[in-house]
Amino acid sequence: MKEEDKTGWLMLIPAVTVLAFVFAYPIARAFWLSLFTENLGTQLQPIFSGFTNYIRMVGDGRFWQAIWNTFVFTGISVLLELVLGISVALVLNQAFLGRGIVRTISMIPWALPTAIMGLAWAWIFNDQYGVINDILQRLGIINVEINWLGDPTLAMIALIVADVWKTTPFISIILLAGLQSIPQDLYEAHSLDGAKPWQSFSQITLPLIMPQILIALLFRFAQAFGIFDLVQVMTGGGPAGSTETVSIYIYATVMRYLDFGYGAALVVITFLLLIVAVGLTALLLDRVRKSGQGGLF
Repeated sequence: MKEEDKTGWLMLIPAVTVLAFVFAYPIARAFWLSLFTENLGTQLQPIFSGFTNYIRMVGDGRFWQAIWNTFVFTGISVLLELVLGISVALVLNQAFLGRGIVRTISMIPWALPTAIMGLAWAWIFNDQYGVINDILQRLGIINVEINWLGDPTLAMIALIVADVWKTTPFISIILLAGLQSIPQDLYEAHSLDGAKPWQSFSQITLPLIMPQILIALLFRFAQAFGIFDLVQVMTGGGPAGSTETVSIYIYATVMRYLDFGYGAALVVITFLLLIVAVGLTALLLDRVRKSGQGGLF
């Protein structure tokens, strides 16, 4: 091993140690607890039961519904945030009067606490006093109030809208950093060759900011998959479990039903699903990036 490699590994030891305590130990502990049955039926005394909790999970319809809800919420919200984030980043990258102030204001949604923001959106979508219904009625689009948070489909839409509003600035600021690293000479040379703006965007901008897109999507995918506070404040997982995510279900299993063994099994499976999903997303985006370098864009 080269001396530089030895130095690099030596400097990684503190970070790896911290990660081991922060991530590895809790997951290992959760896996150990998942091998026991510990609930009100056992007077909260752990009884070794092997993989019984995992077998139980196979027939748990509520768990699979929560998984489906989580993937729907994550997929739609992250996709919308990416499209809007790129659009906002392109605007903020332009030179105009008051650009600094606009950039600062655009970050306010991301800076707000999620619980407070979720409560505000719950009132915005309130069927009797909400701003959304009031605007739609004033415009003559609807005659009666829409129960946004009482309908399964509309409740999920309301959650996605709230999440997109809050987290789009996060993606836009990451992509803005990537845009500012692109030399303007590339665009000037491309325009001299007769390229149109959309061609410059697809052939220069997208390939060069693909690393930032990858980072933003990985962060947002992990955050959206583990969403809890926004759902808990706005819908609590209702109506009828239509917006119940995996995090909400795990919370109810452990804190409401005091089923610690099964809750630990849910944590382990959710962690594995998240790792697989993030890994596949990273692999796909990496292939897109390499294809872009080969001329896809």
